[in-house]
Amino acid sequence: MTKQHSSDVVWHPHQVSKTARAHAKGLNKSAVLWFTGLSGSGKSTIANALEQRLAQLGYHTYLLDGDNVRHGLNRDLGFSDADRVENIRRIGEVSKLFVDAGLLVLTAFISPFQSDRQLVRQLHDAGEFIEIFVDTPLAVCEQRDPKGLYLKARAGEIKHFTGIDSAYEVPLSAEIHLHTADMNIDSCVSAILQYLTDGGYLQPRG
Repeated sequence: MTKQHSSDVVWHPHQVSKTARAHAKGLNKSAVLWFTGLSGSGKSTIANALEQRLAQLGYHTYLLDGDNVRHGLNRDLGFSDADRVENIRRIGEVSKLFVDAGLLVLTAFISPFQSDRQLVRQLHDAGEFIEIFVDTPLAVCEQRDPKGLYLKARAGEIKHFTGIDSAYEVPLSAEIHLHTADMNIDSCVSAILQYLTDGGYLQPRG
């Protein structure tokens, strides 16, 4: 599906650096916080709560949500394995642009394949890709089932559904591992903020 770009296309360098953009937004350095986990694991909920907290502290962010992106940028993609790969590739490229803009970009996508997440990691400089594994047991996700998707998948109404008839490959070395069976939303947000603070991403607030 993906075509190679023309050899006539040349990257145009910017006069304002990524670091300068980040500093102007209250950050020491920009990064993508890549939330991955099963449907219903709480990715979007935690990402939204984190973004609200970062905004309250005065940091500049942008949240890319899986469902929202499929309304526009990726509206032409389905849920086959090939389309899932292309979905994540596009989001990886978009997140790279947001990081270059000096933001903390939060992404909430199932992103089930290890190779795709690794591809996105390789798009970014060292320290700019922070993988956050929202580790929620399948049984809990099915019990929540906020959109009724698991019921439809179990009934055969939805094909290629992650965790049912399509694999989810667990992250091997995520920077942040959230065990949601033992952590509530606030503790998840606090853990991520602590990582960002310890890693020197955030400029101190008075």
